[in-house]
Amino acid sequence: MSSLSRELVFLILQFLDEEKFKETVHRLEQESGFFFNMKYFEDEVHNGNWDEVEKYLSGFTKVDDNRYSMKIFFEIRKQKYLEALDKHDLSKAVEILVKDLKVFATFNEELFKEITQLLTLENFRENEQLSKYGDTKSARAIMLVELKKLIEANPLFRDKLQFPNLRNSRLRTLINQSLNWQHQLCKNPRPNPDIKTLFVDHSCGQPNGARAPSPANNPLLGGLPKAGGFPPLGAHGPFQPTPAPVPAPLAGWMSNPSTVTHPAVSGGAIGLGPSSIPAALKHPRTPPTNPSVDYPSGDSDHVSKRTRPMGISDEVNLPVNVLPVTFPGHGHSQTFNAPDDLPKAVARTLNQGSSPMSMDFHPVQQTLLLVGTNVGDIALWEIGSRERLVLKNFKVWDLSACSMPLQAALVKDPAVSVNRVIWSPDGSLFGVAYSRHIVQIYSYHGGDEVRQHLEIDAHVGGVNDLAFSHPNKQLCVVTCGDDKMIKVWEATNGTKQYTFEGHEAPVYSVCPHYKENIQFIFSTALDGKIKAWLYDNMGSRVDYEAPGRWCTTMAYSADGTRLFSCGTSKEGESFIVEWNESEGAVKRTYQGFRKRSLGVVQFDTTKNRYLAAGDDFSIKFWDMDNVQPLTSVDADGGLPASPRIRFNKDGSLLAVSANDNGIKILANSDGMRLLRTLENLSYDASRTSEAPKPTINPISAAAAAVATSAGLADRSASVVAIAGMNGDARSLGDVKPRITEESSDKSKIWKLTEISEPSQCRSLRLPENLRVTKISRLIFTNSGNAILALASNAIHLLWKWQRSERNSNGKATASVPPQLWQPSSGILMTNDVADTSPEEAVPCFALSKNDSYVMSASGGKISLFNMMTFKTMATFMPPPPPATFLAFHPQDNNIIAIGMDDSTIQIYNVRVDEVKSKLKGHSKRITGLAFSHVLSVLVSSGADSQLCVWNTDGWEKQRSRFLQVPSGRTPTTLSDTRVQFHQDQMHFLVVHETQLAIYETTKLERVKQWVPLESSAPITHATFSCDSQLVYASFLDATVCVFTAANLRLRCRINPSAYLPASVSSNVHPLVIAAHPSEPNEFALGLSDGGVHVFEPLESENKWGVPPPVENGSSSNMAVTPSVGAPGSEQAQR
Repeated sequence: MSSLSRELVFLILQFLDEEKFKETVHRLEQESGFFFNMKYFEDEVHNGNWDEVEKYLSGFTKVDDNRYSMKIFFEIRKQKYLEALDKHDLSKAVEILVKDLKVFATFNEELFKEITQLLTLENFRENEQLSKYGDTKSARAIMLVELKKLIEANPLFRDKLQFPNLRNSRLRTLINQSLNWQHQLCKNPRPNPDIKTLFVDHSCGQPNGARAPSPANNPLLGGLPKAGGFPPLGAHGPFQPTPAPVPAPLAGWMSNPSTVTHPAVSGGAIGLGPSSIPAALKHPRTPPTNPSVDYPSGDSDHVSKRTRPMGISDEVNLPVNVLPVTFPGHGHSQTFNAPDDLPKAVARTLNQGSSPMSMDFHPVQQTLLLVGTNVGDIALWEIGSRERLVLKNFKVWDLSACSMPLQAALVKDPAVSVNRVIWSPDGSLFGVAYSRHIVQIYSYHGGDEVRQHLEIDAHVGGVNDLAFSHPNKQLCVVTCGDDKMIKVWEATNGTKQYTFEGHEAPVYSVCPHYKENIQFIFSTALDGKIKAWLYDNMGSRVDYEAPGRWCTTMAYSADGTRLFSCGTSKEGESFIVEWNESEGAVKRTYQGFRKRSLGVVQFDTTKNRYLAAGDDFSIKFWDMDNVQPLTSVDADGGLPASPRIRFNKDGSLLAVSANDNGIKILANSDGMRLLRTLENLSYDASRTSEAPKPTINPISAAAAAVATSAGLADRSASVVAIAGMNGDARSLGDVKPRITEESSDKSKIWKLTEISEPSQCRSLRLPENLRVTKISRLIFTNSGNAILALASNAIHLLWKWQRSERNSNGKATASVPPQLWQPSSGILMTNDVADTSPEEAVPCFALSKNDSYVMSASGGKISLFNMMTFKTMATFMPPPPPATFLAFHPQDNNIIAIGMDDSTIQIYNVRVDEVKSKLKGHSKRITGLAFSHVLSVLVSSGADSQLCVWNTDGWEKQRSRFLQVPSGRTPTTLSDTRVQFHQDQMHFLVVHETQLAIYETTKLERVKQWVPLESSAPITHATFSCDSQLVYASFLDATVCVFTAANLRLRCRINPSAYLPASVSSNVHPLVIAAHPSEPNEFALGLSDGGVHVFEPLESENKWGVPPPVENGSSSNMAVTPSVGAPGSEQAQR
């Protein structure tokens, strides 16, 4: 259905509602599936009309669509069952149990048994979990709160919970306009015509009532109305629209030109003309009186395209268990209404020495915090080690170059405060805006090395804000100040590019952004005016007012799709609102602020999902899609009335200003692990400080990722996600901190740990009842309690570990055998296969972050499977060419990178079934893909032994390099090359049959290499451990080796005799190796005979061998300097 047809349905819904066709309205809502009427749904639930509740829901979702839908239906049917029990209507309860609840037994048989046992109780409240069940009315109300949250989070309801913001009687108005047009086309128009039908076109020229010729078919009339036509029908029309509240007049592009001209003085190239301006600026309007209506405009892509049922939800950020009790194979640590991914726990408390005014985390090294204070100090903190790397007091670098007003002001009152600190997008520069005229730009070179770069006497009075932007692909600094101006400066040499004038009050903040390749700047002033500017001489394109009409800041969500502002009025009223950019109107206003804020409220956004603001001595959080506060934290007390806040890039840390010149760092579980990892890193600090630092071009984006010489163990480490070698991109859930290994006694001779007997480690061959010939792909689920394998015959195998006395956490382990799991339907997840044998195909798969979906191919079409039901949700991309590697985008489950057999990489959007980009750079099939969301790059590898780095913003190729095959080794014709990112997201592991290597991404330089001896068997596969401290590698002779990742030194070798019985053929060997997502010392092998083995060290050992001692005084950490030739290589004694 086209977008106009869809909008017509909304107009009909409005008409039916105005005409009081109540039942018909709700039937059309349900049948079209365009608008879910939450008010109607609530009423039906409160009234217990369960059949109507389920019937209405069926227009939008079915029980097994996804976890959210399943839990919605379960909660409704459970409530219906409990009400029958409460009335002692056992026959009704049994009927509900058999007809409605039995379907859920597939997923949790124990829970179904427990529900069934309620029939035997006199009062079901005797069950401990139901002891707090009150009366029916209160129970329905409590359930409804949960249902609303589930519906709002369910991707199938996306864009369906808000009715469009229409004027009253919009359909009547359109018909009146049409009749008016028809009347103007009449040959003999009469005043006050009497229109009696809509079934034929109106005409005044046929007194006998015969049909007049349609204007469209009458060549004499043409397409133009008669000159001097009659006035609009207005009140004489057959429909009398209900008077609608008229919104304030639009402030169009140039609809209300100012009487005073405000030229933009340009010092650079002219920008794009107004014809190319994005919709974001075309239709600004002042906020309507009722800002609560949420309707995406017709300009929005997601309105014109109806959501495809095969779209993969973004629910990875908010996993929900289908039932209250944990299912086998699904993590239980995250529940719907506990946003554990918000940083709420106090992890660090720092003393700055003066009061923090502005803070910003480094965009790449996510534990580096930049701080500016009320006395003009700037500081750079390493949060992990609690070390203040840099402290600089305010000082004018060149007083003689300053304007006389500034010199005079400093003599009169030398006190200066920092108004803003901010990093450039690549982290190579940072800017400081001061309360007196000055902006200073520093270049950052890693560690504690900060250099003066630019000093600009920018504004008369205070510089209130600054930001970095990229107009015309050139890095610039945007500033605003008390002199009511916005200025744009070239970042390399400080040349002024533009001056924007037009505000009538001091400019408080700037927000540069781009859409549709058009660069623009939003600005706010202290009179509450918001304006927008292009990089040209045309003046402001927008003039509307911010809620609060005083101090307002604006910010986009991280993906740049949603615009928010936060403002405080002079009376202390605070507002956070989301803007409908295409209309320039407030889309929603968030609730929960203190009546009278005691300061100007600051806010920030994270993860494209949350908003946070400092208010009422606490930090308050909102879900972007819900106006009610999500939660608030007081950070153990000691916060000012309106604390200043700042998230790091991945949202795992939140810096908060505290009383007594303090800064508190709040963290979620990922943030805690990141800080622990940095805290536990053991390296020789004195030697690290003496090591030469790499030089960095201040403006070079590539250089931003190069850290100090501590390499992988450097501060830049980020425990965020692993782009797995099997195509998964996962959050590091519950990674246990590694025990710092004891340094070897140098008086003892180090010896490689050899494991040759089954008694020397824990290993388990997983049970089989499906015969498969070989395991082609293998992965642990992200929850860590299951293993998924893809066999060469295109069948998937899923093993799940149950909770038991021997395995209390239900995690995958070699100590307890799992169950080879299948749904009760007995279906298998089997890939589509091409005409050729699947054994000859290149299998590939990728698992979504919440374990709900697996994308897989075995030479035929790509299949999307539901991991709970094993049902095929969709198939797409039929060969040729077949897919050979798959990887989910780390921040959008609907975007998939697909490596193809024809050497191309296709960037595919599942939801809209569209290839967004086709990347060409390899000459043979693609064998590896890995994303780094920190660097915003995709690394690819191919059977041509080539590595390529692609920018994920525009999908341009940044660098490429061929692997150097060691002398004496001849790889097979189509030897696979695999890639996997280190947890720091800046280095990656390369696996080839002839070598293991670690590369630094931005320069694509090899920093470490390990090459087996010429007589040794080739490498079949390798992977990082979940904490990136180890590398596990398998070989064609069935040996498994464990390396210390920092230097690729061999520390443990597991021989085939330790896990393969003597009766097994000597040809059996591992084809693939997978690491557990939270147990660093656990891994699994997929074998060429179809077997899967899980390995763990003995409990008494708790690790794989001992690292070799440091030789020649070199640090055990990975050097950032590239290795060249023999010195950079290590050879195993294999």
